[in-house]
Order: sequence, then C-alpha cells, then structure tokens
Amino acid sequence: MAQKTICGKGSCAEISGIITKISIKNALLVCDSSFPYLGIKDTVEQLPCELVKFDRFTSNPVYEDVCYGVELFRNGQCDAIIAVGGGSAIDVAKCIKLFSGMDRTRNYLEQDFKNTNIPILAVPTTAGTGSESTRHAVIYFNGQKQSVSHASIVPDYAILDSSVLKTLPIYQKKCTMMDALCQGIESWWSINSTEESVKDSEQTVSLITEELENYIFKNEEDSAEIIMRAANYSGRAIDITQTTAPHAMSYKLTSMYGLPHGHAVAICLPEVWRYMLDHPENCADNRGVEHLSSVFNEIAKCMKTASPKQAIDKFEELLHRLELSSPCSENKTEDLKILADSVNETRLKNNPVRIPKDDMKTIYDRII
Repeated sequence: MAQKTICGKGSCAEISGIITKISIKNALLVCDSSFPYLGIKDTVEQLPCELVKFDRFTSNPVYEDVCYGVELFRNGQCDAIIAVGGGSAIDVAKCIKLFSGMDRTRNYLEQDFKNTNIPILAVPTTAGTGSESTRHAVIYFNGQKQSVSHASIVPDYAILDSSVLKTLPIYQKKCTMMDALCQGIESWWSINSTEESVKDSEQTVSLITEELENYIFKNEEDSAEIIMRAANYSGRAIDITQTTAPHAMSYKLTSMYGLPHGHAVAICLPEVWRYMLDHPENCADNRGVEHLSSVFNEIAKCMKTASPKQAIDKFEELLHRLELSSPCSENKTEDLKILADSVNETRLKNNPVRIPKDDMKTIYDRII
C-alpha cells in the first residue's frame, strides 16, 4: 500500500489507533539510545499490543546486530515493526523486515530480496535522512558499507512528530539538518532527477534555507516541524535519484576522522560543487551542459543567492556559523590516497560531472 504520512506535534498519539486498525498483536520495537529520554516514550510503551524491545545496535549498525534483531522478531512471533529513532534505527527495522522471511542458514545479503507483508511504523527522532520514506537502508558487513534496497521496505506509516526534536543535542541537530540539505541539493543535480524529485528537492532546500536560523539558533518549536518536513522531502527526493559525489566521498571521512555522517557530507558538498562549476567539459548528464547550468542556477536561486558561486559561498559561511569544521590530518599524503581509493564508483555514476581519481584527490586535499 502507499505510505501514509502523519505530521504535526503530538502526532505519535495516533499510533495507538493504527495498531488497533491493522490488528497488530506483537510488535518488535526497534529503538536507539535516545528512546529513554524522549517525551513520547510513555506513549509508545503503552500501545495496545505486546512489545519486544530491540536496541542492541550502534549508529553504524552491523550485519550481526541485524541478525539478532531478526531472531527476536521471529522468537517473539511479531507481526509488525515499530521503529523509533534516527536513520540507523529505521534502517535496522527495514533490514529486519526484509531478512525475516529468508533462509536463516545463509547470509541474508547473498539471497534474493523478496516482498514481505510485515507492516513498519516509522517514527524519526531526527530531522535528517528521511529514511522513514525511502526504500534504502545501510548496514555494515565485515567493516564494509552495504546498501540494501527494495520497494517493500518503505515504511507503511511515517509519523513526523516534531516534539521528539526537543531533546536532540544541538550538534546532532546541525549535522542531521545539513544531511537533509545536502540530500536535497544532490538529488536536484543528480543525473537521475525527475520532475517529481525536483519538486521534493526544491521543498527541501527552500524550507531549510528559510527556517535554519529559527531551528538552530532560536530553537523555535514551529521551525522544528518545518525542518522535519523538509528532511522527509529530502528522503523522498533521494529515494528517486539516489545520492551523488558528496555522499560518496563522505563515508571514509566518517570512519577515518570520526565525523558524523551529516557533518562529513556537508564539508564535501561545496568543494564538489565548485569542481563541477569549473569542469563543465566533464558533464555526464545526457541532458547536457546547458541543463546542468540551469539546475545550478535554480538551486542558487532557491538558496536566495544570485549565482552558483554565491550559493557555494553562502553554504561555506553556514558551515562556519554552525562550527562544522574540516578535519586535520597528521599524514595527509597517505590519507589522501586512502580517501581517493575509497570512493564508491556506483554512487559516483549518479553525479552530473565525472571526477577522475586524481581530481578526487585534489578535492579531498581542499577538504582536509
């Protein structure tokens, strides 16, 4: 069925009615470390069904932890999954749904993904990835990032209750918001962009540009609801187009320097954008250089600037205001080689401008 999105402060109160409506008896509650501190904790724990709690995973969840969650789901005879947390918690819930119908004696990642009818109710507690509305999930196997994608894992219900953002630490608010902004921009310029994805991208960039001051620096409740909707739009956009070079370049920065994902993506994006402006001859979008130039201009306009160069400057000024600085390296030559070799070629294929490996090293040189 098509996803149902429920928005607004206090919307978590509607979960009880959903549970009753679709006759859920036993649900696996997938939640992260923030759950005990959420204002919605009591609402979730008092739902009219039995809950099997699963919170044994990290912010970069590994395959083995997901397998443990699958066993909890099966042993508890669960008939639904309720995910309450950030993007990692929701990704774990998606993988548990997908893996629960597979052969437990074989590696799940090596099997064909098939539809399962297990309903997922997703309650994001950050305004960032938009994972609550995508068919993608990320886990790690043997230290390597694995992208899991299947249409059946889009949550059936997305409950966007902005009250959960009250207890979010300010640094996490900054990082998750920037992840959403980067997703909106990347999806807009992706070679896979469509009329639908561009509308979602425009909503993302416009809403964050207008509300980030109130959300981050003034901590206004109304702005939190708007930013949460913007993050959801960014997820919908990326679900169509997938991410591009800034995301592809960010993952190794996270593992090497301990930067949260949103922070790592945000410091990559302006340098990638600057490179693309300087190398139109490497255009990889079949719609051509003029199309790409038009897209860059549209993004700049949406960011309330007069040109793409001014948009890049504005983005970098924002990074400075948010105190999202670049990492320092003690072995830069060695690190640059490791970073350039780490970039996933598949994700780079979505980028509208080709970036040769030597140029990739140059971009990283400007970042760290």
